[in-house]
Amino acid sequence: MLINDRKLVFELPQAGGRRAFIPEGDRLSSDLKSWYGQDKLRDSLDLPNLAELQVIRHYTNLSNKNYGVENGPYPLGSCTMKYNPKINEDVVAMPGFAHVHPMQPDATVQGTLKALYHLEELLCDLTGMDGFTLQPAAGAHGEYAGVMLIKSYHQARHDEARKYILVPDSAHGTNPATAAMAGYKIREVKSLPNGEVDVEDLKSKCDETVAGMMLTNPNTLGLFETQVKEITQAVHDCGGLMYYDGANLNPIMMQVRPGDMGFDCVHLNVHKTLSTPHGGGGPGAGPVGCKDFLKPYLPKPVLAKEGDKYFWDYDRPESFGRVRSFNGATAVLLRALSYLMANGYEGLKDSAEAAVANANYLYGKLKDLYATSTDQPVMHEFVLSGDIQAKQGCNTMDMAKRMIDYGIHPPTVYFPLIVHEAMMFEPTDTETVEGMQKMVHAMQEIAKEVENNPDLIHAAPHHTPVRRPDEVKAAKDLVVKFEG
Repeated sequence: MLINDRKLVFELPQAGGRRAFIPEGDRLSSDLKSWYGQDKLRDSLDLPNLAELQVIRHYTNLSNKNYGVENGPYPLGSCTMKYNPKINEDVVAMPGFAHVHPMQPDATVQGTLKALYHLEELLCDLTGMDGFTLQPAAGAHGEYAGVMLIKSYHQARHDEARKYILVPDSAHGTNPATAAMAGYKIREVKSLPNGEVDVEDLKSKCDETVAGMMLTNPNTLGLFETQVKEITQAVHDCGGLMYYDGANLNPIMMQVRPGDMGFDCVHLNVHKTLSTPHGGGGPGAGPVGCKDFLKPYLPKPVLAKEGDKYFWDYDRPESFGRVRSFNGATAVLLRALSYLMANGYEGLKDSAEAAVANANYLYGKLKDLYATSTDQPVMHEFVLSGDIQAKQGCNTMDMAKRMIDYGIHPPTVYFPLIVHEAMMFEPTDTETVEGMQKMVHAMQEIAKEVENNPDLIHAAPHHTPVRRPDEVKAAKDLVVKFEG
């Protein structure tokens, strides 16, 4: 256990520290008052009186409690916690990229614009689209931009009767939320017992009020929609458009493209597919691509090229407008470009195949111990059910917390909602053989513990500073300010 393990920085011993390491002189003073007239940092802010070493140790100890993909297996289903290659960070840190300002004239940032333009070209190749915007700040933000493209298309045709977006019952929660934000109502499409979209149910809900359908393929059960062409055709036949949720593009890169399956627009989660950093509240990106007929409605400005010059084109009278300040998270997008260029066609193809191979290996080892949602081969992820163990007194949440004791981040739990006691695993293409074996061992041991020592599971995790918080209270009565 670390010293000051659970203390906030305000609770540490207020030891202070030496500040004057260099003798004062006529031109050099350690006293901030000589610069500001008052010690603003000390007098006007409620700062703890700590030595620099105390602060460094405190935050270093906190960082050691974080768990990431660089610490161990992180099979968080549907969120694709793949390893972020460090060469991406080297590229972004290059002065020509790192030291530019978003308000510089186009003529002074030609290198950056050329790189982003090339990224758009590669994303078109990857998805089968004809144009892209790099503005959206994240995947869900990209969803909103994509649905707004669909809305703009119908409005331009004065087709105001289209009020509904079709969404499968297995969809990511962001799909219905996004459609509602764009002003649409939701019409849910049922799944078949095998987990795929019920095409007959879909067809019964396709009419002149449908604006489009949002679909993930492979779906959230990790299954490829084998009738995808029939799905896209049914929606097109009723005058709707098809939106591809790019959350699960990982296993089909360079195998099949959304544009070839009949989709009209698509967003990419670059943190999932192209290895950019994920989470932590930092900047993100969710590029959106579309077919030619939707390009006029893309958020402006769009990146354009004339001769050998690159520029932001604001002359877009049919654009539905901006979705973000400036023109996208350049540093995140450049990381995605680095990943694409480092891998190339063959590398991306291998990555997709590795994602599928790893998921099927893990699924094959665990499907006889836990209930399964399908008997089909899976793609990059799969869903198990904790039903068997729940009947023995230990539910999915109990087992997820026990995984922490084995040094593994728990998978996504209780999603998708159509699977009872769901556990969604996604080992990703970057996981090692040793990491896969570690996950298998942990899940095998946990299944035995449920049978032989359920109290051990109920009390897990056993080795974390915070063990079993009241999660409902934490969500409803969130404390965001320290009260000393």
